[in-house]
Amino acid sequence: MTDVAHEPSIIARGRTADVLVWTPGTVLKLFHTWFPEAAVRHEARMAHAVHAAGLPVPAAGEVIEHDGRLGLIYERVDGRSMDAEMLAHPWRLPQLTRLLADLHARIHAVGSIPELPCQRKRLVSRITTAPGLSETQRQAALEALAALPDGDRLCHGDFHFGNVLLTARGPIIVDWIDAVIGNPLADVARTVVLANGSMSMLRSRVKRAALTWRTRAYTHCVLALETKGAQADRRQQAQAEYRAWLPVVAAARLDEGIQEIAPWLLSQVVTGLKLPSSPT
Repeated sequence: MTDVAHEPSIIARGRTADVLVWTPGTVLKLFHTWFPEAAVRHEARMAHAVHAAGLPVPAAGEVIEHDGRLGLIYERVDGRSMDAEMLAHPWRLPQLTRLLADLHARIHAVGSIPELPCQRKRLVSRITTAPGLSETQRQAALEALAALPDGDRLCHGDFHFGNVLLTARGPIIVDWIDAVIGNPLADVARTVVLANGSMSMLRSRVKRAALTWRTRAYTHCVLALETKGAQADRRQQAQAEYRAWLPVVAAARLDEGIQEIAPWLLSQVVTGLKLPSSPT
């Protein structure tokens, strides 16, 4: 393993891992003991692949063992998230929203990467095991997914304002553990479901209004970028396809077991798929 001349200090704690200061210019993402080794190895392969694609992401090093836990060395990136920046400087909201859309479209411009899993297979797996869905709802979500087109583009899988760091060298996109190859419009729908799910828990009308505007502005910008140069009918088709992805992505997100937003997610499935409100 890499030698360090000091006892590493923890600079961040997460559900799956802690982040430690490692050597100068690097950090160690140290996974909890319950986190599967296969998942650690997958993240390492994925991190190397997206960095090799030329995207603004932290460089990844080797997988090591430290204090009986597996860790992945990353380049240290100092900066604050877009979310934190908007809280500190709310007048930057329009500029940062456009930047998020531009970065998302840039990700989708990258073609298939062999190291990454298939978006459709992941969605099928998550919908199949998602708690809270009746069999009618589950089958309807799977049928809706089957009717939507595949894609061969890089998709982040967890793209939101908290996963873009603003640094001295420009924006850096982090947290690629959910990256897949698939349809960019499904990835856009995932971002919107993430944002609206978080917003559903807010009580402040002012905050809800600001986040509603932010999400709508992002969606408008990113769909315009995704269909740049396309004919009007293709732009309309993309809008309809994006909307069709929303309940499918919401059904898959139920598999993450976040109780606070489960009722909202289920309502998106029922409404989006035009299902009866009483499960069968």
